Amino acid sequence: MSLTNPQIAEHFQELADLLEFGGTNPFRIRAYRNSVRVIGDYPESLADLAKNESFDLTDIPGIGDAVAKKIKVLVDTGELPQLQELKAKIPESVLDLLRVPGMGPKKAAVLYNELDVQSLEDLAEACRNDKVKNLKGFGAKTQQAILDGIQIAAAANERIYWATADELVQRLRAHLKKCEAIQELEFAGSYRRGKETVGDLDVLVVSQAGPEVMDHFGEFTEIASVTVRGDTKMSVRTKKAFQIDLRVVPRESFGAALAYFTGSKEHNVALRSLAKQKQLRLNEWGVFDTSGEEEVYVSGQTETEVYETLGLSWIPPELRENRIEFSTNSAHTINRLIDTNDLRGDLHMHTTATDGKGTLEEMVEAARSRGLQYIAITDHSQRVSMARGLTPDRLLEQWDQIDDLNAKLDGSFRILKGIECDILEQGGMDLPDEVLAQADWVLGAIHYGQQQSLEQITERILEAIRHPEVDAIAHPTGRLLLKREPYAVDLRRVMTTCAEYGKALEINANPMRLDLNDIQLIHATELGIPIVINSDAHSTDGLDVLRYGILQARRGGLTPSRVLNTLPLEDFLKWRETRKSGTDHGISTKDDA
Repeated sequence: MSLTNPQIAEHFQELADLLEFGGTNPFRIRAYRNSVRVIGDYPESLADLAKNESFDLTDIPGIGDAVAKKIKVLVDTGELPQLQELKAKIPESVLDLLRVPGMGPKKAAVLYNELDVQSLEDLAEACRNDKVKNLKGFGAKTQQAILDGIQIAAAANERIYWATADELVQRLRAHLKKCEAIQELEFAGSYRRGKETVGDLDVLVVSQAGPEVMDHFGEFTEIASVTVRGDTKMSVRTKKAFQIDLRVVPRESFGAALAYFTGSKEHNVALRSLAKQKQLRLNEWGVFDTSGEEEVYVSGQTETEVYETLGLSWIPPELRENRIEFSTNSAHTINRLIDTNDLRGDLHMHTTATDGKGTLEEMVEAARSRGLQYIAITDHSQRVSMARGLTPDRLLEQWDQIDDLNAKLDGSFRILKGIECDILEQGGMDLPDEVLAQADWVLGAIHYGQQQSLEQITERILEAIRHPEVDAIAHPTGRLLLKREPYAVDLRRVMTTCAEYGKALEINANPMRLDLNDIQLIHATELGIPIVINSDAHSTDGLDVLRYGILQARRGGLTPSRVLNTLPLEDFLKWRETRKSGTDHGISTKDDA
């Protein structure tokens, strides 16, 4: 199977990290780091292009001769010789150090050379023994920050983003489907439930030829080692030390096994308790009647059968956390959760005017090609100087361009004049009220001052919510999964104020954010807060992450009627108009049943 662009980019990322760790020429390192961004964002398969003799990889801006040659070698052999040489000299565990927030290759090199730190365990011990703070360029504050960040780094080693797991699933699914002995195939576990991060993969298959299935599974090229091998179960580790468990189950038990291995543990406990009340026993083999002298198999071939036997309608996997799925369930109905096709708009994206990689026109075309009916262009405001944030004059110029482009469109699509306006460290918004008043859509966001106290950050956000021109709060907790904890904020006060002022909260669909989480979304729904699901796209391909936001929304139990950008444009604009006038905060789309 050909390497994906993210996989190729990952090789160059590791190469750049290890080269910087070793103190190599910084210009060469910079070239590799630049190539990582180019490769990861390129819309076409570089593996396919590398095999095309008529295509020159150096025609791609940002890819020089050296990188192009290495891509060809990587595609042909699956390895980068230079990277393998570096890994032979430097313990691969050193790369784990780079997962610690604020830990770059240069600092990691100092720790390795001065204190022989080769792993997260070594690093934690060095910090606890106060050895790190005495190193030049570190100090007590840095030592404590490193110690606090080790927990995040350790979690990153154990879990991967759902989006990353999904890429692995698609490659493995394609491989397993080539096995004629497999009659049915499904992935279970936290992946199927759509959790933000995934610790391992569970694969269930129906087959009459278990050993043949195991042989075929063992040929998956990403397997590094086999830890367990039998006729009905096989456990492996990938080259990234990620575990995959494959089980062969009888057809009559497939539904019960799928429910059992999907979980969650809490959901399964609740199901077993319900079964017991009905004189039934539920396990991975099926549902059994225990009312007589001998247990009798009742159901288990499909999940629907299992749930119906227990007097329930089938429960979407995303809800199976024993939070809300039973309180809203009956034998015949459960509210229809939001689906990707329900979204009509995307209200958070960036262009080349700031730190985006697509022009205004390109982002419009990308949105139209994906079936959206409207978008809001929300480039950064001036405070975000590293992203060339827009001054009032530059923003107004962009809005003039949007007006011109809207005039050229056929009416089936609309560009909204928006802004991601920073909530300043000292409070207040980053742009004058008279400018914000001309916008069609205003996102308030925190990018700076994330180390402030809970009271400071909370008050900043509350002030933004009370601002008459602010429509929604973007990425409300500021978290980066596996990299950065949320900033200190009283989210309950934030939500209560949003409900009071009729303001929306964002699900940021970036798979490294997925902010808000499922529990927070349940609370937001209880308060009647409108939700927007946005891509925060910085390129045309970035629009594709909307599906991750949808998955997160489903985990929070959101129906289409709870999400603003499921509304037709006319209704969305009416919602905004009534919000600003203070006459109505509610939203309505269609029947969710």
